[in-house]
Amino acid sequence: MNWAQLRDLKCAELEGAADGWGRSSNRADAARDRIEQHLLTGLRDSQEGEAAQAAVARLRQLGRNFQYVYTECGLVRTTLNSLAHEMKAQQRVLTEALEDAATLKFTVHPDGSVTYPAAGEGLVDGSPLKGGTASSVAARILVPPSGLTAPNPHTAKAQDIADRITGAVRTAGEIDWRYAGILRQLKAEEGLKVPDATWKDAAGDAAAVRDAARTYLKNAIPHDATPAERRDWWAGLTQEQREEYLAVYPDQIGNLDGIPALVRDAANRDNLQLLIGKLEGRDDDKSITQLAGLREIDRQLGAGTQPPMYLLGIGDEGNGRAIVSYGNPDTAKNVAAYVPGLGTALDRGFAEGDLKRAWDTAKGAHKYDHSSAAMVWLGYDAPQFPDGLDSADVMGDERAENGGRAFTSFMGGLAATNSHDDPHMTAIGHSYGSRTVGAATQQGDGIPGVDDIILVGSPGVGVDRADELGVGRSHVFVGAAENDLVTKSPSKLQGNLTAVAGPVGFVAGKLLDRDDDDVWFGKDPASEAFGARRFHAHEGPSLLEGGFDAHSQYFDARPERDNASADNIAMVVAGHGNRVRTENPR
Repeated sequence: MNWAQLRDLKCAELEGAADGWGRSSNRADAARDRIEQHLLTGLRDSQEGEAAQAAVARLRQLGRNFQYVYTECGLVRTTLNSLAHEMKAQQRVLTEALEDAATLKFTVHPDGSVTYPAAGEGLVDGSPLKGGTASSVAARILVPPSGLTAPNPHTAKAQDIADRITGAVRTAGEIDWRYAGILRQLKAEEGLKVPDATWKDAAGDAAAVRDAARTYLKNAIPHDATPAERRDWWAGLTQEQREEYLAVYPDQIGNLDGIPALVRDAANRDNLQLLIGKLEGRDDDKSITQLAGLREIDRQLGAGTQPPMYLLGIGDEGNGRAIVSYGNPDTAKNVAAYVPGLGTALDRGFAEGDLKRAWDTAKGAHKYDHSSAAMVWLGYDAPQFPDGLDSADVMGDERAENGGRAFTSFMGGLAATNSHDDPHMTAIGHSYGSRTVGAATQQGDGIPGVDDIILVGSPGVGVDRADELGVGRSHVFVGAAENDLVTKSPSKLQGNLTAVAGPVGFVAGKLLDRDDDDVWFGKDPASEAFGARRFHAHEGPSLLEGGFDAHSQYFDARPERDNASADNIAMVVAGHGNRVRTENPR
Protein backbone atom coordinates (compact mmCIF):
# COMPACT_ATOMS: atom_id res chain seq x y z
CA MET A 1 0.00 0.00 0.00
CA ASN A 2 1.15 3.53 -0.78
CA TRP A 3 -0.29 6.85 0.32
CA ALA A 4 -2.25 7.35 -2.89
CA GLN A 5 -4.01 4.01 -2.40
CA LEU A 6 -4.81 4.88 1.20
CA ARG A 7 -6.12 8.28 0.14
CA ASP A 8 -8.35 6.79 -2.55
CA LEU A 9 -9.63 3.85 -0.46
CA LYS A 10 -13.44 3.87 -0.51
CA CYS A 11 -14.34 2.87 3.03
CA ALA A 12 -18.00 3.27 2.11
CA GLU A 13 -17.65 0.17 -0.05
CA LEU A 14 -16.40 -1.80 2.95
CA GLU A 15 -19.34 -0.52 4.97
CA GLY A 16 -21.71 -1.39 2.13
CA ALA A 17 -20.38 -4.93 2.11
CA ALA A 18 -20.82 -5.02 5.88
CA ASP A 19 -24.46 -4.00 5.44
CA GLY A 20 -24.98 -6.91 3.07
CA TRP A 21 -23.58 -9.38 5.58
CA GLY A 22 -25.76 -7.73 8.20
CA ARG A 23 -28.86 -8.38 6.12
CA SER A 24 -27.86 -12.01 5.76
CA SER A 25 -27.33 -12.26 9.50
CA ASN A 26 -30.75 -10.74 10.19
CA ARG A 27 -32.48 -13.09 7.76
CA ALA A 28 -30.89 -16.07 9.47
CA ASP A 29 -31.96 -14.71 12.86
CA ALA A 30 -35.54 -14.24 11.65
CA ALA A 31 -35.60 -17.79 10.29
CA ARG A 32 -34.30 -19.18 13.57
CA ASP A 33 -36.90 -17.19 15.48
CA ARG A 34 -39.70 -18.50 13.25
CA ILE A 35 -38.56 -22.07 13.82
CA GLU A 36 -38.24 -21.74 17.59
CA GLN A 37 -41.20 -19.48 18.31
CA HIS A 38 -43.73 -20.75 15.79
CA LEU A 39 -42.96 -24.05 14.10
CA LEU A 40 -41.61 -25.90 17.13
CA THR A 41 -44.28 -24.53 19.45
CA GLY A 42 -47.06 -25.44 17.03
CA LEU A 43 -45.64 -28.90 16.42
CA ARG A 44 -45.30 -29.69 20.12
CA ASP A 45 -48.83 -28.47 20.83
CA SER A 46 -50.52 -30.35 18.01
CA GLN A 47 -48.52 -33.52 17.27
CA GLU A 48 -47.33 -36.57 19.18
CA GLY A 49 -45.46 -39.77 18.37
CA GLU A 50 -42.14 -40.75 16.84
CA ALA A 51 -42.65 -38.79 13.62
CA ALA A 52 -43.36 -35.62 15.58
CA GLN A 53 -40.29 -36.18 17.76
CA ALA A 54 -38.14 -36.70 14.67
CA ALA A 55 -39.52 -33.51 13.13
CA VAL A 56 -38.78 -31.58 16.33
CA ALA A 57 -35.20 -32.87 16.32
CA ARG A 58 -34.68 -31.84 12.68
CA LEU A 59 -36.23 -28.43 13.23
CA ARG A 60 -33.98 -27.88 16.22
CA GLN A 61 -30.97 -28.79 14.07
CA LEU A 62 -32.15 -26.37 11.40
CA GLY A 63 -32.56 -23.68 14.04
CA ARG A 64 -29.00 -24.29 15.25
CA ASN A 65 -27.77 -23.99 11.68
CA PHE A 66 -29.49 -20.63 11.26
CA GLN A 67 -28.06 -19.55 14.59
CA TYR A 68 -24.57 -20.36 13.31
CA VAL A 69 -25.20 -18.43 10.08
CA TYR A 70 -26.47 -15.50 12.14
CA THR A 71 -23.36 -15.54 14.30
CA GLU A 72 -20.79 -15.88 11.52
CA CYS A 73 -22.42 -13.34 9.20
CA GLY A 74 -22.62 -10.93 12.11
CA LEU A 75 -18.92 -11.42 12.74
CA VAL A 76 -18.10 -10.69 9.09
CA ARG A 77 -20.18 -7.52 9.21
CA THR A 78 -18.44 -6.22 12.33
CA THR A 79 -15.03 -7.17 10.95
CA LEU A 80 -15.65 -5.10 7.82
CA ASN A 81 -17.09 -2.17 9.76
CA SER A 82 -14.20 -2.27 12.20
CA LEU A 83 -11.73 -2.40 9.30
CA ALA A 84 -13.39 0.65 7.74
CA HIS A 85 -13.39 2.41 11.12
CA GLU A 86 -9.64 1.94 11.59
CA MET A 87 -8.82 2.77 7.97
CA LYS A 88 -10.79 6.00 8.21
CA ALA A 89 -8.65 7.04 11.16
CA GLN A 90 -5.48 6.59 9.10
CA GLN A 91 -7.07 8.39 6.14
CA ARG A 92 -7.68 11.37 8.42
CA VAL A 93 -4.04 11.40 9.49
CA LEU A 94 -2.96 11.22 5.84
CA THR A 95 -5.42 13.88 4.68
CA GLU A 96 -4.29 16.34 7.34
CA ALA A 97 -0.63 15.80 6.36
CA LEU A 98 -1.38 16.29 2.65
CA GLU A 99 -3.36 19.45 3.38
CA ASP A 100 -0.48 20.84 5.43
CA ALA A 101 1.89 20.10 2.53
CA ALA A 102 -0.40 21.84 0.05
CA THR A 103 -0.73 24.91 2.29
CA LEU A 104 3.06 25.20 2.53
CA LYS A 105 3.46 24.48 -1.22
CA PHE A 106 5.49 21.35 -0.52
CA THR A 107 5.57 18.49 -3.02
CA VAL A 108 4.68 15.01 -1.83
CA HIS A 109 6.23 12.25 -3.94
CA PRO A 110 4.81 8.75 -4.51
CA ASP A 111 7.26 7.25 -2.03
CA GLY A 112 6.06 9.61 0.71
CA SER A 113 9.06 11.92 0.68
CA VAL A 114 8.39 15.66 0.81
CA THR A 115 10.27 18.32 -1.12
CA TYR A 116 10.33 21.83 0.29
CA PRO A 117 11.52 25.11 -1.29
CA ALA A 118 14.31 27.49 -0.32
CA ALA A 119 13.55 29.74 2.62
CA GLY A 120 15.16 31.73 5.41
CA GLU A 121 18.32 33.83 5.24
CA GLY A 122 21.93 32.80 5.20
CA LEU A 123 24.06 34.43 7.87
CA VAL A 124 26.83 35.31 5.39
CA ASP A 125 25.06 36.85 2.42
CA GLY A 126 21.42 36.82 3.54
CA SER A 127 20.34 34.74 0.53
CA PRO A 128 17.59 32.11 1.03
CA LEU A 129 18.75 28.71 2.18
CA LYS A 130 18.26 26.04 -0.44
CA GLY A 131 15.37 23.63 -0.25
CA GLY A 132 15.55 19.86 -0.02
CA THR A 133 13.63 16.63 0.42
CA ALA A 134 12.59 15.08 3.70
CA SER A 135 11.98 11.37 3.94
CA SER A 136 10.79 9.28 6.84
CA VAL A 137 13.55 6.77 6.14
CA ALA A 138 16.29 9.41 6.28
CA ALA A 139 18.61 9.69 9.23
CA ARG A 140 16.84 11.43 12.09
CA ILE A 141 19.96 12.96 13.69
CA LEU A 142 20.02 16.64 12.89
CA VAL A 143 23.44 18.24 12.60
CA PRO A 144 23.46 21.47 14.60
CA PRO A 145 24.13 24.55 12.45
CA SER A 146 27.52 26.17 12.42
CA GLY A 147 27.94 29.78 13.37
CA LEU A 148 27.73 30.80 9.71
CA THR A 149 24.53 28.89 8.67
CA ALA A 150 20.96 28.53 9.84
CA PRO A 151 18.51 25.70 9.11
CA ASN A 152 15.86 26.11 6.44
CA PRO A 153 12.67 26.76 8.46
CA HIS A 154 10.81 24.30 6.16
CA THR A 155 13.03 21.36 7.02
CA ALA A 156 11.39 20.36 10.29
CA LYS A 157 7.87 20.90 8.89
CA ALA A 158 8.62 18.74 5.85
CA GLN A 159 10.10 16.04 8.04
CA ASP A 160 6.98 16.02 10.25
CA ILE A 161 4.69 15.72 7.22
CA ALA A 162 6.79 12.90 5.77
CA ASP A 163 6.70 11.08 9.10
CA ARG A 164 2.92 11.41 9.38
CA ILE A 165 2.38 10.17 5.82
CA THR A 166 4.66 7.19 6.28
CA GLY A 167 3.18 6.41 9.69
CA ALA A 168 -0.38 6.42 8.34
CA VAL A 169 0.52 4.17 5.41
CA ARG A 170 2.51 1.77 7.59
CA THR A 171 -0.30 1.54 10.16
CA ALA A 172 -2.91 1.07 7.42
CA GLY A 173 -0.84 -1.77 6.00
CA GLU A 174 -0.71 -3.45 9.39
CA ILE A 175 -4.48 -3.01 9.78
CA ASP A 176 -5.09 -4.49 6.33
CA TRP A 177 -2.89 -7.50 7.08
CA ARG A 178 -4.54 -8.10 10.46
CA TYR A 179 -8.11 -7.99 9.17
CA ALA A 180 -7.29 -10.06 6.11
CA GLY A 181 -6.15 -12.82 8.47
CA ILE A 182 -9.38 -12.60 10.47
CA LEU A 183 -11.57 -12.69 7.36
CA ARG A 184 -9.75 -15.75 6.03
CA GLN A 185 -10.72 -17.61 9.21
CA LEU A 186 -14.43 -16.73 8.94
CA LYS A 187 -15.53 -19.70 6.89
CA ALA A 188 -17.92 -22.57 7.52
CA GLU A 189 -17.30 -26.29 7.27
CA GLU A 190 -18.95 -28.08 4.37
CA GLY A 191 -22.20 -29.90 4.95
CA LEU A 192 -25.64 -29.13 6.31
CA LYS A 193 -24.97 -29.83 9.98
CA VAL A 194 -23.28 -27.58 12.51
CA PRO A 195 -21.56 -29.90 15.01
CA ASP A 196 -19.98 -28.84 18.28
CA ALA A 197 -16.57 -28.74 16.59
CA THR A 198 -17.87 -26.00 14.30
CA TRP A 199 -19.11 -24.01 17.28
CA LYS A 200 -15.64 -24.40 18.75
CA ASP A 201 -14.27 -22.69 15.64
CA ALA A 202 -16.98 -20.06 15.94
CA ALA A 203 -15.89 -19.35 19.50
CA GLY A 204 -12.36 -18.75 18.22
CA ASP A 205 -13.69 -16.55 15.44
CA ALA A 206 -15.68 -14.47 17.91
CA ALA A 207 -12.64 -14.04 20.16
CA ALA A 208 -10.54 -12.80 17.23
CA VAL A 209 -13.18 -10.32 16.08
CA ARG A 210 -13.74 -9.08 19.64
CA ASP A 211 -10.05 -8.36 19.97
CA ALA A 212 -9.95 -6.56 16.62
CA ALA A 213 -13.10 -4.52 17.27
CA ARG A 214 -11.91 -3.29 20.66
CA THR A 215 -11.76 0.38 19.69
CA TYR A 216 -14.75 0.13 17.35
CA LEU A 217 -17.27 -1.35 19.81
CA LYS A 218 -16.05 -2.61 23.17
CA ASN A 219 -14.70 0.60 24.58
CA ALA A 220 -18.19 2.10 24.39
CA ILE A 221 -19.88 -0.57 26.54
CA PRO A 222 -20.78 1.23 29.81
CA HIS A 223 -19.44 -1.31 32.30
CA ASP A 224 -19.02 1.26 35.06
CA ALA A 225 -22.47 2.84 34.65
CA THR A 226 -25.59 2.25 36.74
CA PRO A 227 -28.22 -0.21 35.44
CA ALA A 228 -30.49 2.71 34.52
CA GLU A 229 -27.67 4.37 32.56
CA ARG A 230 -26.98 1.12 30.73
CA ARG A 231 -30.66 0.81 29.85
CA ASP A 232 -30.60 4.31 28.40
CA TRP A 233 -27.34 3.61 26.55
CA TRP A 234 -28.89 0.59 24.84
CA ALA A 235 -32.07 2.51 24.02
CA GLY A 236 -29.96 5.24 22.37
CA LEU A 237 -28.15 2.89 19.97
CA THR A 238 -29.18 2.44 16.37
CA GLN A 239 -30.57 -0.93 15.35
CA GLU A 240 -27.38 -1.67 13.42
CA GLN A 241 -25.23 -0.89 16.46
CA ARG A 242 -27.34 -3.20 18.62
CA GLU A 243 -27.03 -6.01 16.11
CA GLU A 244 -23.25 -5.65 16.03
CA TYR A 245 -22.94 -5.70 19.82
CA LEU A 246 -25.10 -8.82 19.95
CA ALA A 247 -23.07 -10.56 17.26
CA VAL A 248 -19.62 -9.73 18.63
CA TYR A 249 -20.13 -9.30 22.38
CA PRO A 250 -23.00 -11.62 23.35
CA ASP A 251 -21.12 -12.53 26.54
CA GLN A 252 -20.96 -8.91 27.71
CA ILE A 253 -24.37 -7.68 26.54
CA GLY A 254 -26.06 -10.81 27.87
CA ASN A 255 -24.60 -10.32 31.34
CA LEU A 256 -24.95 -6.52 31.56
CA ASP A 257 -27.45 -5.46 34.21
CA GLY A 258 -29.87 -2.87 32.83
CA ILE A 259 -30.14 -4.42 29.35
CA PRO A 260 -33.72 -5.57 28.53
CA ALA A 261 -34.53 -9.22 29.24
CA LEU A 262 -35.34 -10.13 25.63
CA VAL A 263 -31.99 -8.75 24.51
CA ARG A 264 -30.10 -10.56 27.27
CA ASP A 265 -31.89 -13.78 26.41
CA ALA A 266 -30.97 -13.53 22.71
CA ALA A 267 -27.34 -12.70 23.53
CA ASN A 268 -26.98 -15.49 26.08
CA ARG A 269 -28.50 -18.13 23.82
CA ASP A 270 -25.79 -17.31 21.29
CA ASN A 271 -23.11 -17.17 23.95
CA LEU A 272 -24.32 -20.53 25.27
CA GLN A 273 -23.42 -22.16 21.96
CA LEU A 274 -20.05 -20.41 21.91
CA LEU A 275 -19.32 -21.63 25.46
CA ILE A 276 -20.27 -25.19 24.55
CA GLY A 277 -17.91 -24.98 21.59
CA LYS A 278 -15.18 -23.46 23.76
CA LEU A 279 -15.36 -26.23 26.39
CA GLU A 280 -15.93 -29.11 23.97
CA GLY A 281 -12.99 -31.51 23.95
CA ARG A 282 -11.35 -30.21 27.13
CA ASP A 283 -10.53 -32.93 29.63
CA ASP A 284 -10.15 -30.96 32.90
CA ASP A 285 -12.78 -31.55 35.59
CA LYS A 286 -14.09 -27.98 35.59
CA SER A 287 -14.72 -27.94 31.83
CA ILE A 288 -16.38 -31.36 31.86
CA THR A 289 -18.61 -30.38 34.77
CA GLN A 290 -19.64 -27.03 33.29
CA LEU A 291 -20.17 -28.50 29.84
CA ALA A 292 -22.70 -30.97 31.28
CA GLY A 293 -24.57 -28.09 32.91
CA LEU A 294 -24.52 -26.00 29.73
CA ARG A 295 -25.81 -28.88 27.63
CA GLU A 296 -28.70 -29.50 30.02
CA ILE A 297 -29.67 -25.81 29.99
CA ASP A 298 -29.50 -25.88 26.19
CA ARG A 299 -31.73 -28.96 26.12
CA GLN A 300 -34.33 -27.32 28.32
CA LEU A 301 -34.30 -24.13 26.26
CA GLY A 302 -35.02 -26.21 23.19
CA ALA A 303 -37.70 -28.31 24.85
CA GLY A 304 -39.85 -25.32 25.78
CA THR A 305 -41.62 -24.60 29.07
CA GLN A 306 -44.59 -22.73 30.42
CA PRO A 307 -43.94 -20.09 31.58
CA PRO A 308 -41.23 -19.75 28.90
CA MET A 309 -37.54 -19.72 29.81
CA TYR A 310 -35.34 -16.66 29.48
CA LEU A 311 -31.57 -16.98 29.76
CA LEU A 312 -30.52 -13.78 31.52
CA GLY A 313 -26.93 -14.74 32.25
CA ILE A 314 -24.39 -17.43 31.37
CA GLY A 315 -20.63 -17.71 31.82
CA ASP A 316 -17.78 -20.06 32.73
CA GLU A 317 -15.88 -17.84 35.15
CA GLY A 318 -15.25 -19.25 38.61
CA ASN A 319 -17.66 -22.07 39.39
CA GLY A 320 -19.85 -20.90 36.52
CA ARG A 321 -22.63 -18.36 36.11
CA ALA A 322 -26.25 -18.89 35.07
CA ILE A 323 -29.43 -16.84 35.48
CA VAL A 324 -32.61 -18.47 34.21
CA SER A 325 -36.05 -16.88 34.47
CA TYR A 326 -39.41 -18.52 33.93
CA GLY A 327 -41.53 -15.68 32.62
CA ASN A 328 -40.36 -12.35 31.25
CA PRO A 329 -39.19 -10.22 34.21
CA ASP A 330 -39.60 -7.04 32.18
CA THR A 331 -43.33 -7.52 31.60
CA ALA A 332 -44.34 -9.42 34.75
CA LYS A 333 -45.94 -7.51 37.61
CA ASN A 334 -44.42 -9.90 40.17
CA VAL A 335 -40.73 -10.79 39.86
CA ALA A 336 -38.74 -13.08 42.15
CA ALA A 337 -35.06 -14.01 42.13
CA TYR A 338 -33.83 -17.04 44.07
CA VAL A 339 -30.19 -17.17 45.22
CA PRO A 340 -28.92 -20.73 45.82
CA GLY A 341 -26.27 -21.54 48.39
CA LEU A 342 -23.82 -24.17 49.58
CA GLY A 343 -22.60 -26.58 46.90
CA THR A 344 -24.17 -24.75 43.96
CA ALA A 345 -22.15 -24.51 40.74
CA LEU A 346 -22.81 -24.59 37.02
CA ASP A 347 -23.21 -28.34 36.62
CA ARG A 348 -25.87 -30.84 35.67
CA GLY A 349 -27.26 -30.88 39.21
CA PHE A 350 -27.84 -27.14 39.08
CA ALA A 351 -29.42 -27.33 35.63
CA GLU A 352 -31.80 -30.04 36.76
CA GLY A 353 -32.44 -29.14 40.40
CA ASP A 354 -32.11 -25.40 40.90
CA LEU A 355 -33.81 -24.58 37.61
CA LYS A 356 -36.72 -26.78 38.66
CA ARG A 357 -37.02 -24.86 41.94
CA ALA A 358 -37.37 -21.61 40.03
CA TRP A 359 -39.80 -23.19 37.56
CA ASP A 360 -41.95 -24.65 40.35
CA THR A 361 -41.99 -21.25 42.04
CA ALA A 362 -43.10 -19.55 38.83
CA LYS A 363 -45.85 -22.12 38.23
CA GLY A 364 -46.97 -21.80 41.85
CA ALA A 365 -47.10 -18.01 41.62
CA HIS A 366 -49.15 -18.25 38.42
CA LYS A 367 -51.92 -19.90 40.43
CA TYR A 368 -52.32 -16.60 42.25
CA ASP A 369 -51.30 -14.10 39.56
CA HIS A 370 -50.44 -14.94 35.95
CA SER A 371 -48.29 -11.83 35.70
CA SER A 372 -45.43 -13.46 37.61
CA ALA A 373 -41.86 -14.47 36.81
CA ALA A 374 -39.41 -16.41 38.98
CA MET A 375 -35.75 -17.08 38.37
CA VAL A 376 -32.65 -18.69 39.79
CA TRP A 377 -29.65 -16.37 40.09
CA LEU A 378 -26.23 -18.02 40.13
CA GLY A 379 -24.23 -14.83 39.75
CA TYR A 380 -21.54 -15.57 42.33
CA ASP A 381 -19.24 -18.36 43.55
CA ALA A 382 -21.16 -20.17 46.26
CA PRO A 383 -19.09 -22.24 48.74
CA GLN A 384 -18.55 -25.82 47.61
CA PHE A 385 -18.91 -29.08 49.53
CA PRO A 386 -15.38 -30.29 48.69
CA ASP A 387 -14.06 -27.31 50.65
CA GLY A 388 -15.28 -28.96 53.86
CA LEU A 389 -18.04 -27.69 56.11
CA ASP A 390 -15.47 -26.00 58.33
CA SER A 391 -13.66 -24.25 55.48
CA ALA A 392 -13.23 -20.50 55.37
CA ASP A 393 -15.48 -20.27 52.29
CA VAL A 394 -18.43 -21.98 53.96
CA MET A 395 -18.00 -20.40 57.36
CA GLY A 396 -16.90 -16.96 56.18
CA ASP A 397 -18.62 -13.90 54.75
CA GLU A 398 -16.42 -12.98 51.77
CA ARG A 399 -18.31 -14.90 49.11
CA ALA A 400 -21.61 -13.60 50.43
CA GLU A 401 -20.34 -10.02 50.41
CA ASN A 402 -19.06 -10.33 46.83
CA GLY A 403 -22.24 -12.06 45.76
CA GLY A 404 -24.36 -9.45 47.54
CA ARG A 405 -22.82 -6.66 45.49
CA ALA A 406 -23.46 -8.55 42.25
CA PHE A 407 -27.03 -9.40 43.28
CA THR A 408 -27.75 -5.77 44.12
CA SER A 409 -26.63 -4.73 40.65
CA PHE A 410 -28.73 -7.45 39.03
CA MET A 411 -31.90 -6.52 40.90
CA GLY A 412 -31.25 -2.89 40.05
CA GLY A 413 -31.23 -3.93 36.40
CA LEU A 414 -34.58 -5.71 36.76
CA ALA A 415 -36.07 -2.66 38.45
CA ALA A 416 -34.76 -0.43 35.65
CA THR A 417 -36.17 -2.50 32.76
CA ASN A 418 -39.52 -3.60 34.20
CA SER A 419 -42.42 -2.01 32.32
CA HIS A 420 -44.66 -1.58 35.38
CA ASP A 421 -44.62 1.63 37.38
CA ASP A 422 -44.42 -0.24 40.68
CA PRO A 423 -43.57 -3.93 40.19
CA HIS A 424 -43.67 -6.30 43.15
CA MET A 425 -40.20 -7.83 43.56
CA THR A 426 -39.05 -10.59 45.89
CA ALA A 427 -35.55 -11.74 46.84
CA ILE A 428 -35.29 -15.39 47.92
CA GLY A 429 -32.21 -16.78 49.66
CA HIS A 430 -31.66 -20.48 50.35
CA SER A 431 -28.91 -21.79 52.62
CA TYR A 432 -25.74 -19.70 52.16
CA GLY A 433 -27.73 -17.82 49.53
CA SER A 434 -29.73 -16.25 52.37
CA ARG A 435 -26.47 -14.86 53.74
CA THR A 436 -25.80 -13.44 50.26
CA VAL A 437 -29.24 -11.82 50.17
CA GLY A 438 -28.56 -10.43 53.65
CA ALA A 439 -25.29 -8.93 52.41
CA ALA A 440 -27.11 -7.38 49.46
CA THR A 441 -29.52 -5.60 51.79
CA GLN A 442 -26.59 -3.80 53.41
CA GLN A 443 -25.37 -2.30 50.12
CA GLY A 444 -26.26 1.39 49.85
CA ASP A 445 -30.02 1.79 50.21
CA GLY A 446 -30.69 -1.95 50.11
CA ILE A 447 -31.72 -4.22 47.25
CA PRO A 448 -33.26 -2.00 44.54
CA GLY A 449 -36.97 -2.50 43.99
CA VAL A 450 -37.36 -5.40 46.43
CA ASP A 451 -40.57 -5.42 48.47
CA ASP A 452 -40.40 -8.86 50.13
CA ILE A 453 -37.58 -11.14 51.26
CA ILE A 454 -37.86 -14.90 51.74
CA LEU A 455 -35.22 -16.83 53.69
CA VAL A 456 -35.27 -20.64 53.71
CA GLY A 457 -32.81 -23.09 55.24
CA SER A 458 -30.87 -20.11 56.55
CA PRO A 459 -27.76 -20.23 58.76
CA GLY A 460 -28.24 -16.50 59.38
CA VAL A 461 -28.14 -13.42 57.21
CA GLY A 462 -25.50 -11.25 58.85
CA VAL A 463 -27.92 -9.08 60.82
CA ASP A 464 -29.82 -9.75 64.04
CA ARG A 465 -33.18 -8.16 63.27
CA ALA A 466 -35.61 -8.43 60.36
CA ASP A 467 -35.98 -4.65 60.49
CA GLU A 468 -32.37 -4.32 59.36
CA LEU A 469 -33.12 -5.88 55.95
CA GLY A 470 -34.72 -2.72 54.60
CA VAL A 471 -38.22 -3.95 53.71
CA GLY A 472 -39.91 -3.90 57.12
CA ARG A 473 -40.20 -6.93 59.42
CA SER A 474 -43.69 -7.83 58.14
CA HIS A 475 -42.21 -8.32 54.66
CA VAL A 476 -39.49 -10.75 55.75
CA PHE A 477 -40.67 -14.38 55.51
CA VAL A 478 -38.72 -17.33 56.91
CA GLY A 479 -39.05 -21.06 56.31
CA ALA A 480 -37.13 -23.34 58.69
CA ALA A 481 -37.87 -27.08 58.68
CA GLU A 482 -37.48 -28.69 62.09
CA ASN A 483 -35.13 -31.35 60.71
CA ASP A 484 -33.02 -28.89 58.72
CA LEU A 485 -29.77 -28.88 60.68
CA VAL A 486 -28.43 -25.87 58.77
CA THR A 487 -31.05 -23.67 60.44
CA LYS A 488 -29.76 -24.87 63.81
CA SER A 489 -26.07 -24.44 63.16
CA PRO A 490 -24.18 -23.36 66.27
CA SER A 491 -23.33 -19.70 66.49
CA LYS A 492 -20.00 -18.38 65.29
CA LEU A 493 -19.20 -17.49 68.91
CA GLN A 494 -19.79 -21.06 70.03
CA GLY A 495 -17.80 -22.39 67.11
CA ASN A 496 -14.83 -20.16 67.84
CA LEU A 497 -14.90 -20.90 71.58
CA THR A 498 -15.20 -24.62 70.88
CA ALA A 499 -12.20 -24.48 68.57
CA VAL A 500 -10.16 -22.76 71.27
CA ALA A 501 -11.39 -24.44 74.49
CA GLY A 502 -13.21 -27.55 73.33
CA PRO A 503 -16.32 -28.62 75.28
CA VAL A 504 -15.70 -25.95 77.92
CA GLY A 505 -15.78 -23.29 75.23
CA PHE A 506 -18.98 -24.70 73.77
CA VAL A 507 -20.65 -24.54 77.17
CA ALA A 508 -19.42 -20.97 77.62
CA GLY A 509 -20.91 -20.07 74.24
CA LYS A 510 -24.23 -21.57 75.25
CA LEU A 511 -24.24 -19.53 78.43
CA LEU A 512 -23.66 -16.36 76.44
CA ASP A 513 -26.44 -17.33 74.02
CA ARG A 514 -29.01 -17.70 76.79
CA ASP A 515 -32.02 -17.84 74.49
CA ASP A 516 -30.33 -20.36 72.19
CA ASP A 517 -31.36 -18.30 69.16
CA ASP A 518 -28.00 -17.53 67.57
CA VAL A 519 -26.78 -19.33 64.45
CA TRP A 520 -23.56 -19.02 62.52
CA PHE A 521 -24.25 -15.74 60.73
CA GLY A 522 -26.13 -13.95 63.49
CA LYS A 523 -29.56 -14.34 65.01
CA ASP A 524 -31.65 -17.30 63.85
CA PRO A 525 -34.07 -15.84 61.26
CA ALA A 526 -36.75 -18.25 62.52
CA SER A 527 -36.39 -17.01 66.11
CA GLU A 528 -38.77 -14.71 67.89
CA ALA A 529 -35.94 -12.26 68.53
CA PHE A 530 -35.27 -11.86 64.80
CA GLY A 531 -38.84 -10.71 64.26
CA ALA A 532 -39.65 -12.12 60.81
CA ARG A 533 -42.82 -13.95 59.78
CA ARG A 534 -42.13 -17.67 59.96
CA PHE A 535 -44.25 -19.66 57.53
CA HIS A 536 -45.10 -23.34 57.72
CA ALA A 537 -42.65 -25.78 56.19
CA HIS A 538 -42.81 -29.56 56.46
CA GLU A 539 -40.39 -30.85 59.06
CA GLY A 540 -38.66 -33.05 56.48
CA PRO A 541 -36.93 -36.37 57.06
CA SER A 542 -34.63 -36.76 60.02
CA LEU A 543 -30.88 -37.01 59.61
CA LEU A 544 -31.11 -40.80 59.90
CA GLU A 545 -33.95 -41.02 57.39
CA GLY A 546 -32.74 -38.68 54.67
CA GLY A 547 -29.45 -37.10 55.63
CA PHE A 548 -29.63 -33.42 54.68
CA ASP A 549 -32.77 -33.81 52.52
CA ALA A 550 -34.76 -31.57 54.89
CA HIS A 551 -32.49 -28.72 53.83
CA SER A 552 -33.48 -29.03 50.16
CA GLN A 553 -37.26 -29.49 50.16
CA TYR A 554 -38.55 -25.97 50.65
CA PHE A 555 -39.38 -25.51 46.96
CA ASP A 556 -40.82 -28.98 46.33
CA ALA A 557 -44.30 -28.78 44.86
CA ARG A 558 -45.03 -32.48 44.39
CA PRO A 559 -48.59 -33.55 45.25
CA GLU A 560 -47.45 -36.57 47.24
CA ARG A 561 -45.67 -34.33 49.74
CA ASP A 562 -46.66 -31.60 52.12
CA ASN A 563 -45.91 -28.71 49.77
CA ALA A 564 -46.99 -25.97 52.17
CA SER A 565 -43.55 -24.34 52.00
CA ALA A 566 -43.59 -24.14 48.20
CA ASP A 567 -47.14 -22.80 48.26
CA ASN A 568 -46.25 -20.17 50.85
CA ILE A 569 -43.26 -19.07 48.78
CA ALA A 570 -45.49 -18.82 45.69
CA MET A 571 -48.04 -16.67 47.54
CA VAL A 572 -45.37 -14.21 48.66
CA VAL A 573 -43.92 -14.06 45.13
CA ALA A 574 -47.37 -13.34 43.70
CA GLY A 575 -47.89 -10.48 46.13
CA HIS A 576 -50.17 -12.32 48.55
CA GLY A 577 -47.89 -12.53 51.56
CA ASN A 578 -50.85 -11.79 53.80
CA ARG A 579 -52.24 -15.22 52.97
CA VAL A 580 -49.25 -17.37 54.02
CA ARG A 581 -49.76 -20.11 56.56
CA THR A 582 -47.67 -18.97 59.51
CA GLU A 583 -45.92 -20.94 62.22
CA ASN A 584 -44.73 -19.95 65.66
CA PRO A 585 -41.17 -18.67 65.78
CA ARG A 586 -38.54 -20.59 67.69
